[in-house]
Amino acid sequence: MVLDYVGVKEINGSLIVLDGVKGAFNEEIVDIRLDDGTVRQGRIVQMDGERVVVQVFESARGISLKNTKTRLQGRPMEMPLSREIIGRILNGSGKPIDGLGDIFPEKTANINGTPLNPVSRVYPKNYINTGISTIDTLITLIRGQKLPIFSGSGMKHNELAVQIVRQAKISDNSNEGFCVVFAAMGVKNDVADYFKRSFEESGVMNKVVMFLNLANDPIIERTLTPRCALTVAEYLAFELDMHVLVIMTDMTSYAEAQREYSSSKGEIPGRKGYPGYLYSDLASLYERAGMIKGSKGSVTQIPILTMPNDDITHPVPDLTGYITEGQIVLNRGLQGQGIYPPVDILPSLSRLMKDGIGEGYTRADHQPLANQLFSSYAKVIDARSLASVIGAEELSAIDKKYLEFGEQFEAQFVNQDFSENRTIEQSLELGWKLLGILPRGELDRVDDAILDRYYKPADKTEE
Repeated sequence: MVLDYVGVKEINGSLIVLDGVKGAFNEEIVDIRLDDGTVRQGRIVQMDGERVVVQVFESARGISLKNTKTRLQGRPMEMPLSREIIGRILNGSGKPIDGLGDIFPEKTANINGTPLNPVSRVYPKNYINTGISTIDTLITLIRGQKLPIFSGSGMKHNELAVQIVRQAKISDNSNEGFCVVFAAMGVKNDVADYFKRSFEESGVMNKVVMFLNLANDPIIERTLTPRCALTVAEYLAFELDMHVLVIMTDMTSYAEAQREYSSSKGEIPGRKGYPGYLYSDLASLYERAGMIKGSKGSVTQIPILTMPNDDITHPVPDLTGYITEGQIVLNRGLQGQGIYPPVDILPSLSRLMKDGIGEGYTRADHQPLANQLFSSYAKVIDARSLASVIGAEELSAIDKKYLEFGEQFEAQFVNQDFSENRTIEQSLELGWKLLGILPRGELDRVDDAILDRYYKPADKTEE
Protein backbone atom coordinates (compact mmCIF):
# COMPACT_ATOMS: atom_id res chain seq x y z
CA MET A 1 0.00 0.00 0.00
CA VAL A 2 1.33 3.41 -1.05
CA LEU A 3 0.90 6.23 1.47
CA ASP A 4 1.26 9.96 0.91
CA TYR A 5 2.01 12.05 3.99
CA VAL A 6 0.29 15.40 3.59
CA GLY A 7 1.94 18.49 5.05
CA VAL A 8 5.22 18.95 6.87
CA LYS A 9 5.85 19.86 10.48
CA GLU A 10 8.86 22.12 10.00
CA ILE A 11 11.12 23.58 7.29
CA ASN A 12 14.74 24.48 8.02
CA GLY A 13 16.83 25.35 4.97
CA SER A 14 17.01 22.20 2.84
CA LEU A 15 15.57 20.06 5.65
CA ILE A 16 11.92 19.28 6.25
CA VAL A 17 10.46 17.47 9.28
CA LEU A 18 7.52 15.02 9.14
CA ASP A 19 5.62 13.48 12.05
CA GLY A 20 3.74 10.19 12.22
CA VAL A 21 5.84 8.40 9.60
CA LYS A 22 5.78 4.60 9.94
CA GLY A 23 7.99 1.97 8.37
CA ALA A 24 10.72 4.36 7.21
CA PHE A 25 14.46 3.65 7.29
CA ASN A 26 17.54 5.83 7.27
CA GLU A 27 18.81 6.97 3.83
CA GLU A 28 15.42 6.10 2.27
CA ILE A 29 14.51 8.14 -0.81
CA VAL A 30 11.26 10.12 -0.75
CA ASP A 31 9.29 11.96 -3.46
CA ILE A 32 8.01 15.40 -2.48
CA ARG A 33 5.07 16.67 -4.57
CA LEU A 34 4.41 20.40 -4.44
CA ASP A 35 1.13 22.28 -4.99
CA ASP A 36 2.03 23.04 -8.63
CA GLY A 37 2.56 19.36 -9.38
CA THR A 38 6.37 19.44 -9.52
CA VAL A 39 8.18 16.56 -7.82
CA ARG A 40 11.44 16.85 -5.90
CA GLN A 41 13.46 14.13 -4.30
CA GLY A 42 14.92 13.89 -0.84
CA ARG A 43 16.31 11.33 1.55
CA ILE A 44 15.72 10.56 5.19
CA VAL A 45 18.78 11.67 7.17
CA GLN A 46 17.55 11.51 10.76
CA MET A 47 14.90 9.53 12.65
CA ASP A 48 13.41 9.79 16.11
CA GLY A 49 10.55 7.33 16.53
CA GLU A 50 7.92 8.34 13.97
CA ARG A 51 9.51 11.75 13.45
CA VAL A 52 11.83 11.93 10.42
CA VAL A 53 14.03 14.61 8.95
CA VAL A 54 14.21 14.69 5.15
CA GLN A 55 17.02 16.32 3.22
CA VAL A 56 15.68 17.88 0.01
CA PHE A 57 18.11 17.50 -2.91
CA GLU A 58 17.02 20.79 -4.45
CA SER A 59 15.88 23.98 -2.79
CA ALA A 60 13.06 23.75 -0.25
CA ARG A 61 11.54 26.89 -1.80
CA GLY A 62 7.87 26.43 -2.63
CA ILE A 63 7.31 23.61 -0.14
CA SER A 64 4.09 24.22 1.82
CA LEU A 65 3.56 23.29 5.44
CA LYS A 66 -0.01 22.16 4.65
CA ASN A 67 -0.39 20.80 1.11
CA THR A 68 2.97 19.18 0.33
CA LYS A 69 2.66 15.42 -0.25
CA THR A 70 5.56 13.14 0.68
CA ARG A 71 5.81 9.52 -0.50
CA LEU A 72 8.36 6.96 0.75
CA GLN A 73 10.05 5.00 -2.04
CA GLY A 74 11.23 2.05 0.05
CA ARG A 75 14.80 2.15 -1.32
CA PRO A 76 18.03 4.07 -0.76
CA MET A 77 19.40 6.41 -3.40
CA GLU A 78 20.64 4.33 -6.30
CA MET A 79 22.77 5.00 -9.35
CA PRO A 80 21.75 3.54 -12.74
CA LEU A 81 24.68 1.61 -14.17
CA SER A 82 25.47 0.45 -17.67
CA ARG A 83 28.43 0.07 -20.04
CA GLU A 84 27.11 3.04 -21.99
CA ILE A 85 27.79 5.39 -19.08
CA ILE A 86 31.39 5.80 -20.29
CA GLY A 87 31.66 9.03 -22.27
CA ARG A 88 28.68 10.65 -20.58
CA ILE A 89 28.43 13.91 -18.61
CA LEU A 90 26.22 13.80 -15.51
CA ASN A 91 25.25 16.27 -12.83
CA GLY A 92 26.24 15.86 -9.19
CA SER A 93 23.40 13.44 -8.47
CA GLY A 94 24.05 11.25 -11.50
CA LYS A 95 21.48 12.59 -14.00
CA PRO A 96 22.65 13.11 -17.62
CA ILE A 97 23.21 16.73 -18.63
CA ASP A 98 24.89 16.15 -22.01
CA GLY A 99 21.66 16.05 -24.04
CA LEU A 100 22.16 12.42 -25.04
CA GLY A 101 19.13 11.09 -23.18
CA ASP A 102 18.74 8.86 -20.19
CA ILE A 103 21.01 5.97 -19.31
CA PHE A 104 19.27 2.61 -19.72
CA PRO A 105 20.57 0.68 -16.72
CA GLU A 106 21.73 -2.88 -16.70
CA LYS A 107 21.49 -2.63 -12.91
CA THR A 108 21.23 -0.06 -10.12
CA ALA A 109 23.40 0.18 -7.00
CA ASN A 110 23.25 1.97 -3.66
CA ILE A 111 25.50 5.05 -3.89
CA ASN A 112 26.82 4.40 -0.36
CA GLY A 113 28.46 1.21 -1.59
CA THR A 114 28.58 -2.10 0.20
CA PRO A 115 31.02 -2.99 2.97
CA LEU A 116 34.16 -4.65 1.62
CA ASN A 117 35.63 -7.52 3.58
CA PRO A 118 39.26 -6.57 4.29
CA VAL A 119 40.28 -10.18 3.76
CA SER A 120 39.09 -9.97 0.14
CA ARG A 121 41.35 -6.99 -0.63
CA VAL A 122 44.38 -7.53 -2.86
CA TYR A 123 47.56 -5.60 -2.07
CA PRO A 124 48.06 -2.89 -4.75
CA LYS A 125 50.70 -3.75 -7.35
CA ASN A 126 51.84 -2.26 -10.64
CA TYR A 127 51.52 1.39 -11.52
CA ILE A 128 49.54 3.88 -13.61
CA ASN A 129 51.65 5.98 -15.98
CA THR A 130 50.67 9.67 -15.93
CA GLY A 131 53.39 10.92 -18.30
CA ILE A 132 54.54 13.42 -15.63
CA SER A 133 58.14 12.88 -14.50
CA THR A 134 57.78 13.98 -10.87
CA ILE A 135 54.80 11.68 -10.29
CA ASP A 136 55.94 8.65 -12.29
CA THR A 137 59.51 8.67 -10.95
CA LEU A 138 59.31 10.02 -7.40
CA ILE A 139 55.66 9.72 -6.27
CA THR A 140 54.53 6.77 -8.36
CA LEU A 141 50.78 6.17 -8.57
CA ILE A 142 50.02 2.49 -7.89
CA ARG A 143 46.86 0.76 -9.08
CA GLY A 144 44.38 0.57 -6.22
CA GLN A 145 46.05 3.41 -4.31
CA LYS A 146 44.51 6.64 -3.00
CA LEU A 147 46.99 9.46 -3.58
CA PRO A 148 45.66 13.00 -2.96
CA ILE A 149 46.95 16.27 -4.43
CA PHE A 150 47.30 19.06 -1.84
CA SER A 151 46.99 22.38 -3.62
CA GLY A 152 46.01 25.97 -2.87
CA SER A 153 43.57 28.51 -4.22
CA GLY A 154 44.63 29.84 -7.63
CA MET A 155 47.22 27.13 -8.25
CA LYS A 156 47.52 24.85 -11.28
CA HIS A 157 45.70 21.80 -9.91
CA ASN A 158 42.93 21.99 -12.55
CA GLU A 159 45.51 21.93 -15.35
CA LEU A 160 47.31 19.06 -13.65
CA ALA A 161 44.04 17.11 -13.34
CA VAL A 162 43.32 17.60 -17.05
CA GLN A 163 46.84 16.50 -17.99
CA ILE A 164 46.55 13.36 -15.88
CA VAL A 165 43.19 12.48 -17.45
CA ARG A 166 44.57 13.08 -20.93
CA GLN A 167 47.80 11.10 -20.48
CA ALA A 168 47.07 8.42 -17.88
CA LYS A 169 47.32 4.81 -18.99
CA ILE A 170 48.01 1.46 -17.41
CA SER A 171 51.62 0.42 -17.42
CA ASP A 172 51.49 -2.24 -20.13
CA ASN A 173 50.88 0.55 -22.69
CA SER A 174 47.44 -0.77 -23.52
CA ASN A 175 44.41 1.42 -22.90
CA GLU A 176 42.08 -1.56 -23.10
CA GLY A 177 40.08 -1.78 -19.92
CA PHE A 178 41.19 1.63 -18.65
CA CYS A 179 38.91 4.60 -17.99
CA VAL A 180 38.64 7.72 -15.83
CA VAL A 181 35.78 8.80 -13.56
CA PHE A 182 36.07 12.56 -13.08
CA ALA A 183 34.01 14.27 -10.35
CA ALA A 184 34.08 18.08 -10.03
CA MET A 185 32.40 19.57 -6.96
CA GLY A 186 31.53 23.22 -6.38
CA VAL A 187 33.31 24.44 -9.52
CA LYS A 188 32.48 27.67 -11.33
CA ASN A 189 30.94 27.60 -14.81
CA ASP A 190 34.17 28.61 -16.53
CA VAL A 191 36.11 25.82 -14.79
CA ALA A 192 33.42 23.27 -15.73
CA ASP A 193 33.58 24.46 -19.35
CA TYR A 194 37.38 24.19 -19.25
CA PHE A 195 37.18 20.56 -18.11
CA LYS A 196 34.59 19.61 -20.75
CA ARG A 197 36.38 21.44 -23.56
CA SER A 198 39.77 19.99 -22.64
CA PHE A 199 38.52 16.41 -22.58
CA GLU A 200 36.61 16.77 -25.84
CA GLU A 201 39.41 18.55 -27.74
CA SER A 202 42.02 16.01 -26.65
CA GLY A 203 39.80 13.12 -27.73
CA VAL A 204 39.70 11.36 -24.35
CA MET A 205 36.01 11.94 -23.60
CA ASN A 206 35.23 8.43 -24.84
CA LYS A 207 37.09 6.98 -21.83
CA VAL A 208 35.77 9.45 -19.22
CA VAL A 209 32.65 9.45 -17.04
CA MET A 210 32.21 13.05 -15.91
CA PHE A 211 30.23 14.35 -12.92
CA LEU A 212 29.75 18.12 -12.67
CA ASN A 213 28.41 19.85 -9.57
CA LEU A 214 28.52 23.62 -10.09
CA ALA A 215 29.05 26.25 -7.42
CA ASN A 216 25.42 27.39 -7.75
CA ASP A 217 24.04 23.86 -7.47
CA PRO A 218 22.56 22.75 -4.13
CA ILE A 219 25.13 21.76 -1.50
CA ILE A 220 23.15 18.58 -0.91
CA GLU A 221 23.96 17.47 -4.44
CA ARG A 222 27.62 18.16 -3.68
CA THR A 223 27.55 15.65 -0.83
CA LEU A 224 26.22 13.01 -3.25
CA THR A 225 28.67 13.62 -6.13
CA PRO A 226 31.69 11.59 -4.90
CA ARG A 227 29.42 8.72 -3.83
CA CYS A 228 27.77 8.55 -7.26
CA ALA A 229 31.19 8.70 -8.94
CA LEU A 230 32.65 5.93 -6.79
CA THR A 231 29.58 3.75 -7.36
CA VAL A 232 30.17 4.00 -11.11
CA ALA A 233 33.89 3.28 -10.59
CA GLU A 234 33.18 0.16 -8.52
CA TYR A 235 30.78 -1.13 -11.16
CA LEU A 236 33.29 -0.62 -13.99
CA ALA A 237 36.17 -2.10 -11.97
CA PHE A 238 34.65 -5.03 -10.13
CA GLU A 239 31.96 -6.11 -12.60
CA LEU A 240 33.46 -5.11 -15.96
CA ASP A 241 37.11 -5.77 -14.93
CA MET A 242 38.35 -2.31 -15.91
CA HIS A 243 41.13 -0.29 -14.33
CA VAL A 244 39.46 2.92 -13.16
CA LEU A 245 41.17 6.15 -12.13
CA VAL A 246 38.88 8.38 -10.04
CA ILE A 247 39.78 12.08 -9.84
CA MET A 248 37.72 14.11 -7.36
CA THR A 249 38.12 17.89 -7.18
CA ASP A 250 37.69 19.80 -4.92
CA MET A 251 37.35 17.75 -1.70
CA THR A 252 37.50 20.98 0.33
CA SER A 253 34.26 22.08 -1.37
CA TYR A 254 32.76 18.73 -0.42
CA ALA A 255 33.88 19.13 3.22
CA GLU A 256 32.47 22.66 3.37
CA ALA A 257 29.15 21.37 2.05
CA GLN A 258 29.17 18.77 4.83
CA ARG A 259 29.89 21.53 7.36
CA GLU A 260 26.95 23.62 6.13
CA TYR A 261 24.67 20.60 6.06
CA SER A 262 25.74 19.55 9.57
CA SER A 263 25.12 23.05 10.88
CA SER A 264 21.59 23.09 9.42
CA LYS A 265 20.86 19.88 11.37
CA GLY A 266 21.99 21.56 14.58
CA GLU A 267 24.87 19.14 15.20
CA ILE A 268 27.69 20.06 17.58
CA PRO A 269 30.61 21.31 15.45
CA GLY A 270 34.16 20.04 15.70
CA ARG A 271 37.42 21.65 14.62
CA LYS A 272 36.88 24.85 12.58
CA GLY A 273 33.16 24.15 12.49
CA TYR A 274 33.42 20.88 10.57
CA PRO A 275 31.29 17.99 11.85
CA GLY A 276 32.94 15.65 14.31
CA TYR A 277 32.37 12.73 11.96
CA LEU A 278 34.32 14.31 9.06
CA TYR A 279 37.12 11.76 9.46
CA SER A 280 34.81 8.75 9.15
CA ASP A 281 32.89 10.46 6.34
CA LEU A 282 36.05 11.04 4.29
CA ALA A 283 37.21 7.50 5.09
CA SER A 284 33.92 6.13 3.72
CA LEU A 285 34.92 7.69 0.37
CA TYR A 286 38.67 7.10 0.26
CA GLU A 287 38.46 3.48 1.41
CA ARG A 288 36.43 2.61 -1.66
CA ALA A 289 39.69 2.48 -3.61
CA GLY A 290 41.51 -0.80 -4.08
CA MET A 291 41.44 -4.21 -5.71
CA ILE A 292 39.54 -7.31 -4.62
CA LYS A 293 39.98 -11.04 -5.12
CA GLY A 294 38.09 -12.46 -8.07
CA SER A 295 38.20 -9.25 -10.10
CA LYS A 296 40.85 -8.11 -12.56
CA GLY A 297 39.88 -4.45 -12.20
CA SER A 298 41.01 -1.76 -9.78
CA VAL A 299 39.82 1.58 -8.40
CA THR A 300 42.57 4.18 -7.98
CA GLN A 301 41.80 7.57 -6.45
CA ILE A 302 43.36 11.01 -6.86
CA PRO A 303 41.38 13.36 -4.59
CA ILE A 304 42.35 17.01 -5.14
CA LEU A 305 41.87 19.51 -2.32
CA THR A 306 42.74 23.18 -1.91
CA MET A 307 44.26 23.97 1.47
CA PRO A 308 42.76 27.18 2.96
CA ASN A 309 45.61 29.70 3.38
CA ASP A 310 47.97 26.94 2.13
CA ASP A 311 47.70 25.42 5.63
CA ILE A 312 48.55 21.72 5.49
CA THR A 313 47.39 21.34 9.13
CA HIS A 314 43.84 22.42 8.18
CA PRO A 315 41.30 19.69 9.08
CA VAL A 316 40.59 18.63 5.49
CA PRO A 317 44.21 17.93 4.36
CA ASP A 318 45.09 16.77 7.87
CA LEU A 319 42.38 14.09 7.98
CA THR A 320 42.96 13.19 4.34
CA GLY A 321 46.63 12.54 5.09
CA TYR A 322 45.68 10.08 7.85
CA ILE A 323 43.48 8.03 5.53
CA THR A 324 45.38 8.03 2.25
CA GLU A 325 48.70 6.50 1.23
CA GLY A 326 50.81 9.58 0.65
CA GLN A 327 50.27 12.96 -0.98
CA ILE A 328 51.38 15.16 -3.88
CA VAL A 329 51.99 18.68 -2.56
CA LEU A 330 51.96 21.70 -4.90
CA ASN A 331 54.21 24.65 -4.03
CA ARG A 332 53.16 28.25 -4.63
CA GLY A 333 56.80 29.38 -4.74
CA LEU A 334 57.59 27.01 -7.61
CA GLN A 335 54.53 28.22 -9.50
CA GLY A 336 55.72 31.79 -8.96
CA GLN A 337 58.96 30.81 -10.74
CA GLY A 338 56.97 29.65 -13.76
CA ILE A 339 57.48 25.95 -13.04
CA TYR A 340 54.66 23.59 -14.06
CA PRO A 341 53.59 21.31 -12.50
CA PRO A 342 54.73 23.00 -9.26
CA VAL A 343 55.22 19.73 -7.34
CA ASP A 344 57.07 20.18 -4.06
CA ILE A 345 59.23 17.07 -3.98
CA LEU A 346 60.29 16.82 -0.34
CA PRO A 347 56.89 16.79 1.44
CA SER A 348 55.40 14.57 -1.28
CA LEU A 349 55.46 10.78 -1.10
CA SER A 350 53.75 7.63 -2.28
CA ARG A 351 53.78 4.99 0.45
CA LEU A 352 52.93 2.12 -1.92
CA MET A 353 55.35 2.88 -4.76
CA LYS A 354 58.05 0.48 -3.48
CA ASP A 355 55.81 -2.49 -4.32
CA GLY A 356 54.73 -1.35 -7.78
CA ILE A 357 58.02 -0.29 -9.36
CA GLY A 358 61.37 -1.88 -10.14
CA GLU A 359 62.14 -5.14 -11.95
CA GLY A 360 59.08 -6.43 -13.78
CA TYR A 361 57.15 -3.17 -13.47
CA THR A 362 59.33 -0.21 -14.47
CA ARG A 363 63.11 -0.67 -14.30
CA ALA A 364 65.48 -2.16 -11.73
CA ASP A 365 67.13 1.22 -11.11
CA HIS A 366 63.87 3.08 -10.43
CA GLN A 367 63.83 2.86 -6.61
CA PRO A 368 67.52 3.70 -6.01
CA LEU A 369 67.31 6.55 -8.54
CA ALA A 370 64.25 7.98 -6.76
CA ASN A 371 66.00 7.68 -3.38
CA GLN A 372 69.07 9.48 -4.73
CA LEU A 373 67.05 12.30 -6.31
CA PHE A 374 65.19 12.87 -3.01
CA SER A 375 68.46 12.86 -1.07
CA SER A 376 70.28 15.18 -3.47
CA TYR A 377 67.39 17.64 -3.66
CA ALA A 378 67.25 17.77 0.16
CA LYS A 379 70.93 18.80 0.13
CA VAL A 380 70.03 21.47 -2.45
CA ILE A 381 67.61 23.02 0.03
CA ASP A 382 70.31 22.97 2.72
CA ALA A 383 72.80 24.62 0.36
CA ARG A 384 70.29 27.31 -0.56
CA SER A 385 69.65 28.03 3.12
CA LEU A 386 73.37 28.37 3.74
CA ALA A 387 73.79 30.60 0.68
CA SER A 388 71.08 32.93 1.94
CA VAL A 389 73.18 33.48 5.08
CA ILE A 390 76.78 33.65 3.84
CA GLY A 391 76.28 34.27 0.12
CA ALA A 392 76.57 31.84 -2.79
CA GLU A 393 80.17 32.86 -3.57
CA GLU A 394 81.31 31.70 -0.13
CA LEU A 395 79.96 28.17 -0.56
CA SER A 396 82.23 25.17 -1.01
CA ALA A 397 82.72 23.68 -4.47
CA ILE A 398 80.40 20.75 -3.72
CA ASP A 399 77.66 23.04 -2.41
CA LYS A 400 77.91 25.05 -5.63
CA LYS A 401 77.47 21.78 -7.52
CA TYR A 402 74.30 21.12 -5.51
CA LEU A 403 72.98 24.60 -6.37
CA GLU A 404 73.59 23.88 -10.05
CA PHE A 405 71.90 20.48 -9.72
CA GLY A 406 68.90 22.08 -7.98
CA GLU A 407 68.42 24.69 -10.71
CA GLN A 408 68.65 22.11 -13.49
CA PHE A 409 66.45 19.62 -11.61
CA GLU A 410 63.65 22.17 -11.24
CA ALA A 411 64.06 23.54 -14.77
CA GLN A 412 64.23 20.20 -16.61
CA PHE A 413 62.79 17.45 -14.40
CA VAL A 414 60.07 19.14 -12.32
CA ASN A 415 59.19 21.62 -15.05
CA GLN A 416 57.30 19.99 -17.89
CA ASP A 417 55.13 21.36 -20.68
CA PHE A 418 51.38 20.93 -20.26
CA SER A 419 51.24 18.90 -23.49
CA GLU A 420 54.39 16.85 -22.83
CA ASN A 421 53.80 13.16 -22.19
CA ARG A 422 57.03 11.49 -21.01
CA THR A 423 57.48 7.74 -20.88
CA ILE A 424 58.87 6.21 -17.70
CA GLU A 425 62.13 5.49 -19.56
CA GLN A 426 62.48 9.14 -20.58
CA SER A 427 61.91 10.28 -16.98
CA LEU A 428 64.44 7.83 -15.57
CA GLU A 429 67.08 8.74 -18.16
CA LEU A 430 66.52 12.44 -17.43
CA GLY A 431 67.05 11.74 -13.72
CA TRP A 432 70.37 10.03 -14.42
CA LYS A 433 71.45 12.85 -16.73
CA LEU A 434 70.87 15.41 -13.96
CA LEU A 435 72.68 13.28 -11.36
CA GLY A 436 75.68 13.47 -13.69
CA ILE A 437 76.11 17.08 -12.51
CA LEU A 438 77.18 15.72 -9.10
CA PRO A 439 80.41 13.82 -8.40
CA ARG A 440 79.97 10.06 -8.21
CA GLY A 441 81.13 10.07 -4.59
CA GLU A 442 78.02 12.09 -3.62
CA LEU A 443 75.63 9.41 -4.89
CA ASP A 444 75.41 7.37 -1.70
CA ARG A 445 71.91 5.93 -2.22
CA VAL A 446 72.80 3.81 -5.26
CA ASP A 447 75.02 0.74 -5.32
CA ASP A 448 78.08 0.51 -7.57
CA ALA A 449 76.61 -1.95 -10.05
CA ILE A 450 73.78 0.43 -10.95
CA LEU A 451 76.15 3.41 -11.02
CA ASP A 452 78.47 1.58 -13.38
CA ARG A 453 75.59 1.05 -15.78
CA TYR A 454 73.73 4.38 -15.65
CA TYR A 455 75.93 7.12 -14.17
CA LYS A 456 77.57 9.43 -16.72
CA PRO A 457 79.35 12.53 -15.40
CA ALA A 458 78.36 15.81 -17.04
CA ASP A 459 80.78 17.89 -19.09
CA LYS A 460 83.20 19.52 -16.63
CA THR A 461 84.06 22.52 -18.78
CA GLU A 462 83.40 25.82 -17.01
CA GLU A 463 81.66 28.65 -18.74
